Amino acid sequence: MFIIYLMTIHTKGAIPMTLNNQHELVLKAIAVLESLESGQPEAIMNYIHPEQYVQHNQALPDGRAAMLGALDHLKEAGTKVSIKRTLVDGDYVVLHSVYDFHGPKIGFDIFRFENGFIVEHWDNLQEMAEKTPSHHTMIDGPVTITDIDKTDANKAFVQCFVEDIMIAKNLSLLAAYFDEDHYIQHNPHIADGLSGLGAAVRAMEEQRIEMQYTRVHRVIGQGNFVLTVSEGHINGEPNAFYDLFRVENGKIAEHWDVIEAMLPPEKRKNSNSRF
Repeated sequence: MFIIYLMTIHTKGAIPMTLNNQHELVLKAIAVLESLESGQPEAIMNYIHPEQYVQHNQALPDGRAAMLGALDHLKEAGTKVSIKRTLVDGDYVVLHSVYDFHGPKIGFDIFRFENGFIVEHWDNLQEMAEKTPSHHTMIDGPVTITDIDKTDANKAFVQCFVEDIMIAKNLSLLAAYFDEDHYIQHNPHIADGLSGLGAAVRAMEEQRIEMQYTRVHRVIGQGNFVLTVSEGHINGEPNAFYDLFRVENGKIAEHWDVIEAMLPPEKRKNSNSRF
């Protein structure tokens, strides 16, 4: 049985005119994800465009039929999905979830809508660790969206962080992005705070692990939450990096991520970019 947490939106001043439309898109995206557990095809039939559906999960072919064809297998495998967070940014809906098929995983799904139909999908999955070094989980923490009026500023701030720190590796700028050591980390290998981040960087250097972001492909945000979708590599192997940040008082206060290796070309079921 699903435990679905729809983010509560607190706004300052008038309620946005698009709030009802946003809620409708979220419900459609959730219904599609629910169908992976139930095996029922109605949401896929009703909400995914019958002729125009671009699939960026390279283990699946393009088109709605591929989604429908996977339902029986997913239900037989005992697939479960528990959605923890939702973000809406224009025509994009992001779901942050716990999956359980062939073991528990953390996932991000991004759906793009046109005229009320889902026409494009991206996702990233990672095996779930039970606890982080600071005794969080990979998905717990706040879910409430605040500061809707700061969405654009928060998106620009987070994009600068990824470009300055993760791509350019200009660590001298770290202090500009954090409130000293007040920083909650949900990555399964990194402890809280800038001190935990520094320790993780040193440990990677000692183990000769090279992680390099090379390009930010997408920035999706709603209020105090911002998701970046980036390309890069770990020890030369191409990876997709999905990073979710919570911004508080103009600083990064919390971080969740999912890292997934990209399939080699010979194993891909479609020719679309991973991003």
